[in-house]
Amino acid sequence: MKTLFFILTIIVSISSSKAQILGFQLDNNAKKVEIPFEIYNNLIVIPVVINDRLPLKFVLDTGVRTSILTEKAYASLIGLSFTKEYTIGGLGEGRYIKAYISNNISLKLPGVSGRGHSLLVLDEDYLELRNYLGAEVSGVLGYELFSRFIVKIDYDRKQLTLYKPERFRARRSWLTIPMSVEDTKPYVYGKAMYYGGKEVDVKLLVDTGASHGLILYADSSEHVTIPEKHIQTSVGRGLAGRLEGRLGRLRAFQMGGACWEDIVTTFPESDPWMDSLMMSTIDRDGSIGGDLLSRFRVIFNFPLEEMYVKKGRTFRKDFTYNLSGITVKAIGSELNTYEVVEVRENSVAEEADIRVGDRIVSINGRNAADVSMDYVIGLLNSKPKQTLRLKLLRDEEEISKRIELRMEI
Repeated sequence: MKTLFFILTIIVSISSSKAQILGFQLDNNAKKVEIPFEIYNNLIVIPVVINDRLPLKFVLDTGVRTSILTEKAYASLIGLSFTKEYTIGGLGEGRYIKAYISNNISLKLPGVSGRGHSLLVLDEDYLELRNYLGAEVSGVLGYELFSRFIVKIDYDRKQLTLYKPERFRARRSWLTIPMSVEDTKPYVYGKAMYYGGKEVDVKLLVDTGASHGLILYADSSEHVTIPEKHIQTSVGRGLAGRLEGRLGRLRAFQMGGACWEDIVTTFPESDPWMDSLMMSTIDRDGSIGGDLLSRFRVIFNFPLEEMYVKKGRTFRKDFTYNLSGITVKAIGSELNTYEVVEVRENSVAEEADIRVGDRIVSINGRNAADVSMDYVIGLLNSKPKQTLRLKLLRDEEEISKRIELRMEI
């Protein structure tokens, strides 16, 4: 599921004459606040309390303007009222979805309080964050935080630091990357280098709410093309379901003086719903997500339109992808039952006759109920020639499968 990412940057743009000024403040007039976070499949998850009553966990996402609650049941639990209903075209398998706006919401993080926020509430749990992350994640928080503070993300220490802008000073030891903030979202420029010598300058959304490394849109420019060697696969989920595309490799990708070689790149298929769902009409060639960003310590300075980065412990790790061809999601009240929801065509999993609906009983001798989703994802993204021993439950019958991971691109 390394290729799984959530297109949270294309949900919906909420604008209203009744919108209130966002009101995040550091408690007790502090100069800065440090907040521990969790990481699931390269996504940052932080604790959020709604209206001083409901403690939840939200993904921190530079790609969304309005905070999102993915499960309407929680809104009912604390009696939220809605001021407007939206019908939105979904990106993915093409159905419509419903969402609602609730105003005058208070949002609280450790050491941070905010009032007067708007909240987009989805009618159903279309994104299934909790199932595909294997954790109780119920929402998304974005621009409201980045617009108020200088935001430092330390992926190695799993720590978020919020600074008052007037109290922050950039250090010379950090690399400064120019960043433009357009329609509430951050963009940077990079260079995509293809095998064969072609080099393409690209404009990219910086998207902490996506688990992929690099996405390029093949139809954004005549120069952005899909590598000849690629695989067809599901590349993630949108509001309306599965997103299809291709995976290929670039010879290198360069951004702000940093460079990576042999980088796995996602090329989503064009979709007729795309234009109606973009949170803005800003032209871009793609995005960079958590698999790249997590290799740094990153600081976002929206007021000055700068991003500062410093290499982290995983800066040089190899880029990989789901070599098994198996996509799973966590089900059950404890989110520790793993069900196969997709088997990629021509993958080692398909060759081994692993099927959609199979449930993993054990993997490499470990009981599936005792391991996390990240552990399962890590094995599915292991190195080539790694052997996976799977016990599966199919139609109440336990079967054993053995697959050897294979690089296809």
